Amino acid sequence: MPDIALYQPDIPQNTGTILRLAACTGTGVHLIEPAGFPISDSALKRAGMDYLERAAMTRHLDFGHFDKWRSEAGRRLVLLTTKAASPYTDFVFSPGDILMMGRESSGVPDDVHACVDARLTIPMAEGLRSLNVAVSAAMVLGEALRQTGTFPKNLATDSV
Repeated sequence: MPDIALYQPDIPQNTGTILRLAACTGTGVHLIEPAGFPISDSALKRAGMDYLERAAMTRHLDFGHFDKWRSEAGRRLVLLTTKAASPYTDFVFSPGDILMMGRESSGVPDDVHACVDARLTIPMAEGLRSLNVAVSAAMVLGEALRQTGTFPKNLATDSV
């Protein structure tokens, strides 16, 4: 199943929303520190509500530690960025992919751009710059889960 990686997130509400998304989809979240807020911040808890304890979050000390872990695990790193030409709708996702979201304020640095396996963008109307990071994560994760057949099973509707 694809995971989400958050590169040094700035806004606790977005991180909380992504953790809630991850809990509901059974997706893991890798938080690459340092974050721009205390991880125990009340805004993070407010956005994630009671879903935070159900989210599978792994904290990584920095990008170097995260990249070493994911390389050893043989996982492909897919960066969602406004600085890409390939739309996510044309990409073939694999179950082991990690979808990386950059900082809300500045994305990811050039050295991180250089080591990812793929760079994808979300097609948008001309003249508009970007979507909220949590909205972007949900859109692309939904497509990755659909393609890989890894949406969680809903026992209430699957048994009908």
